[in-house]
Amino acid sequence: MTSSDPAETRCGLAAEYDLIIFDLDGVIYLIDRPVDGAVEAVDRLRRMGLPVAYATNNASRRAADVAGLLSGMGVPATAEQVLTSAGATASVLAEQYGPGAKVLVVGAEALRHEVSAAGLSLADGADDKPAVVVQGYGPQVAWADLAEASVAIRAGADWVATNTDRTLPSGRGPLPGNGSLVAALRTALDRDPDQIVGKPAPGLFVTAARRAGSERPLVVGDRLDTDIDGANRAGMASLLVLTGISDASELLSAPPTRRPTYVAADLSGLFDPDAARPIVASGTAAGSTWQVYGDNDGGLVLDGAGGTVLDALRLLCRTAWQGEAPAAIRAASSEAGSALAELGLG
Repeated sequence: MTSSDPAETRCGLAAEYDLIIFDLDGVIYLIDRPVDGAVEAVDRLRRMGLPVAYATNNASRRAADVAGLLSGMGVPATAEQVLTSAGATASVLAEQYGPGAKVLVVGAEALRHEVSAAGLSLADGADDKPAVVVQGYGPQVAWADLAEASVAIRAGADWVATNTDRTLPSGRGPLPGNGSLVAALRTALDRDPDQIVGKPAPGLFVTAARRAGSERPLVVGDRLDTDIDGANRAGMASLLVLTGISDASELLSAPPTRRPTYVAADLSGLFDPDAARPIVASGTAAGSTWQVYGDNDGGLVLDGAGGTVLDALRLLCRTAWQGEAPAAIRAASSEAGSALAELGLG
């Protein structure tokens, strides 16, 4: 904080934690443009003096490149604040295979750079007899790359994936992610990767907290299967924002391992006292008359009025998480109908 910056009092979730660990795709930006309100939210945290870190499964950029991208969007960041699955995977490979081990990289140039910087040798193809094939997202990955990886793995190379995110959020909707490319090899080889390094493995979050000396970190993500599952594995509280992949419908049917502590429409929830109420907390917000009950067809009914849409969602989650995922959800009042429509559940 500079002397010209007005100090701001911590509030909402920001008052409860000593580090905010952000996922990037779908939370801070959508490929090359910031998510609405993200720049303002991070700036507000800076003025509060609250440290932030960034943990991404996207292996197509180096940490320094990610920091540069963020800074160019108006979110000042340093390479030390950024943890990528590319960097984490390269560290894992160096530890497991030792200096000079041959690695066939299927992915972006950033992953090749991280592997080389970790002291490993880059294989040109399967004929180099690599010890391991590492696969990460890259927009230029082609059939020939997957074919070369297939030959190397069949010849005995280990297979490591930086992550298995099926999709990548964008302004045009979800696009194929590294998990989709991994699925192509999985189909060809009729087997799974030997190791997956990125989220939901807890390593990125644990490392971010350790670097910052944090005792009470909060993970903010848009995906239940990676961000929230990873936070739970790391023993950390989490906030799901509905600006990326996972939506209210997926949240209602989430298994225990993928249930977040909090939910918010976007990053403004970090400062909203209403969003600071845990999903599983008993009762509803003051002034709310929302009610949820089951029907005879295995569905849920939202009734009442008042309160916020998020309070309705929390109540629906608490009810749904007590048993099987609801067959359907319907409204018993016009206000409930509007709330369900806003949540995409109508």
